[in-house]
Amino acid sequence: MATGETGFDDVTYDLISVQYHSLKAGHDYGQYVRDARNAGKEEIAAFFEQVMREDSERAQRCHAFLAELTKHGTDATSPQGDA
Repeated sequence: MATGETGFDDVTYDLISVQYHSLKAGHDYGQYVRDARNAGKEEIAAFFEQVMREDSERAQRCHAFLAELTKHGTDATSPQGDA
């Protein structure tokens, strides 16, 4: 399996990265919802809530994939090469 500079395989790193960014964005979107509501823009607030839900679902899917990869203790989720 190909490994990046982290020493972890690329797929594991990619899933963790997408999960992190989805969770981080979801946190940021909470402020966007408040901003839109404070401006009286309910339709925009609803849009931001939808985007927040989509990122939450994306993070949950990443979590499920990572759980599947680690279920059997495969090398795919362990540091690769010289540690």
